[in-house]
Amino acid sequence: MSHQHEQSPNANAPHQRVRLFDTIRGFSVVSMVLFHFYYDLVFLIGIVPTSAFFTLAVDIWRASISWTFLLIAGVMCTFSRNNLKRAAVYGAVAIAIYVVTSFIDKSVEISFGIIYCMAACTLVAAILMRLSFSPKGYLWAAAFFIVFLILLKLPSGTISVFGTELLRIPRGIYESGWLSWLGLPGVDFMSADYYPLLPYLFLYLAGWSLGLTWKQSGYTQSFWGFSIAPLEFIGAHALPVYVLHQPALLGISQLVLLAIGR
Repeated sequence: MSHQHEQSPNANAPHQRVRLFDTIRGFSVVSMVLFHFYYDLVFLIGIVPTSAFFTLAVDIWRASISWTFLLIAGVMCTFSRNNLKRAAVYGAVAIAIYVVTSFIDKSVEISFGIIYCMAACTLVAAILMRLSFSPKGYLWAAAFFIVFLILLKLPSGTISVFGTELLRIPRGIYESGWLSWLGLPGVDFMSADYYPLLPYLFLYLAGWSLGLTWKQSGYTQSFWGFSIAPLEFIGAHALPVYVLHQPALLGISQLVLLAIGR
């Protein structure tokens, strides 16, 4: 959920933001807050049955949020003046989230969550930029996205294509737990929000490729001008909203529990 200023290709408007990206990101932030509140209704408050959470619809809802965040964050690499600094900011926030959530309750502990993923992916992109790797073009974006889909089940121990298993990863690779950050979680690994470097790096790189392509060809006015004001505002401040919404939801959950006498 990047929040740096996107630069316009118009030299007369160096700090103009791409309002369409902020609007889409804002919509995803609102969806994320609602999703996490639904999670709390199921697992913390307990007024929604657990079975209602483990459905295809919920899986699609979750993916629509995180995939959008990572794609847009990848696009934003092409606007950032310093992606190493951007990665460091994300990393610091990810560490803070882990420390705070681990003190609250193991059931809400966030280890290698979405903000960690953005930090790690941005760091990789920054290194690739230093190596002058520039994957412009829709073919690059499509290739990265296909690899992402192939590796999507890697944390579960398989590599597959459209549901057809191609390879089962030996469980011994997962047992140490030291590669949980990469996408090979240990047997006892738990996290309320898990987005390892693999497979999500390739989704991020797909966004980066799109950003390089669009920046080279020039963004149209529909990118610069489209806005739904409340969503644009939220999207422009996505990181602080992410940090603050969970404590707010936990507080609401406690009030609901008190109200219903639990």
